[in-house]
Amino acid sequence: MKLLEKTQLGKLTLKNKMAMSAMTRSRADLNGVVGDMTVQYYTQRASAGLIFTEAIRISEEATGSPLTPGIYTNEQIEAWKKVTKSVHDHGGVIIAQLWHTGRAGHSIDRNGKLPLAPSPLPVQGMQHFTSQGLKDYETPQEITVAEIGQTIKDYGLAAKNAIEAGFDGIELHAANGYLPSQFLAESSNQRTDGYGGNIPNKARFVLEVMQELITAVGGNKVGIKISPFHPYGNMILDDPAGTYTYLIQELNKLDFAYVELMKRNPYFPSPSHYPEDDEIELFGKMIKQTVIANSGYDKASAEAELQKGIAKIISFGTLFLANPDLPKRFEQDAALNEPDRATMFGGEAQGYIDYPLLND
Repeated sequence: MKLLEKTQLGKLTLKNKMAMSAMTRSRADLNGVVGDMTVQYYTQRASAGLIFTEAIRISEEATGSPLTPGIYTNEQIEAWKKVTKSVHDHGGVIIAQLWHTGRAGHSIDRNGKLPLAPSPLPVQGMQHFTSQGLKDYETPQEITVAEIGQTIKDYGLAAKNAIEAGFDGIELHAANGYLPSQFLAESSNQRTDGYGGNIPNKARFVLEVMQELITAVGGNKVGIKISPFHPYGNMILDDPAGTYTYLIQELNKLDFAYVELMKRNPYFPSPSHYPEDDEIELFGKMIKQTVIANSGYDKASAEAELQKGIAKIISFGTLFLANPDLPKRFEQDAALNEPDRATMFGGEAQGYIDYPLLND
């Protein structure tokens, strides 16, 4: 089974080709500090060839949802050190996903401050989870060029903090409707300056952040996650194929380790003008870095994807959430636990660290 074979990712040796994808779990405290349960949660899943953490806020300004972790204070960094040490002690590899939510936030959880975004355009057709329940999205403030520059620096500092905390690398979260992908979409970016108006300008922010990350920690420790045809967060592009083709061509000029390529989700159908092409076939073949395929895979479809030869690693979300020992279950063709969707976001141990292991 290709899924269980060793592989290389940059300078990292992975014991299998199964990655645990980033999943927000909302178990940090009000100061964005993770605790002992989070140490246990990731340690339980150290049999993955690679763990991507839940999205981690790069700064206070990056805050979108309550009880999500950060990596910009000493207390947060020290807490993450306990996670990385335990994962490493159990033979695991763990990468920090770096997050700025942009307009996908609410002033309730931002000390009364509106979120920043490329343009003052609110998310349409969805509500936001806040500490006071679901709320309509607010109209964000347009981020200034000076604030863009500071945000790019914040990404670089967060990357350095992640390496200090013991992570094996970092991933730019440029998917799912958060700030980097907001710059790429006309539904969130109507700027007329150097960060909007045409495809090269709209891709500029992502490329500048990636260069900052590479400079900060070295390209062999850097990757990016993109979701070209996934409209979550009201991400509607006029020309998604053209936009992401350009972005990938420019990313190919940079020296970094991998691209995690997320396929569209059937629960969030793409607009009618979007191509029906398979994202791995269409974009994966363009990417010169290692391709990690993400979203909706089971054992059979993941193995089939690896057999095609475009993707070298498959990342799994809820399967790893509900099955901490997923590689062992695949190897033994064992039954899988069902995820408890009611406990995915927030709460205590239930649905977080109490999923049964084989032979428990």
